[in-house]
Amino acid sequence: MGSPKKVLLVDDSITTAKQLEQIISGFSGFQVVGHAKNGAEAVKLYKTLTPDVVCMDIVMPLMDGLQATRAILQFDQNAKVVMISSLGGVGDKVVEALKVGAKNVIAKPFEPEKIRSTLETL
Repeated sequence: MGSPKKVLLVDDSITTAKQLEQIISGFSGFQVVGHAKNGAEAVKLYKTLTPDVVCMDIVMPLMDGLQATRAILQFDQNAKVVMISSLGGVGDKVVEALKVGAKNVIAKPFEPEKIRSTLETL
């Protein structure tokens, strides 16, 4: 197998980001290369780190996940963005995220096997 796929985590919750990083770091073939606390940081880091996959929270301050996903896809139409969503209350945003160009959605609370299969299909 070649070099690991680089993953950028975007979440305003340090706890959530650390939890996701621990899960992804446990998979062979994936490496977390950065963490952004909001969408604006995510766009900047995407351009400098050129990750293979972005795990993007939907609800964040400054620039939300939908705006950041749009900006990243304008910069790189082949970007692979996976939205991170709580199960309750953001159904419309999830649908919108997929329309905007997100490839998939990872639900909280996290299930490591679902995250692995989601990332492996990208």
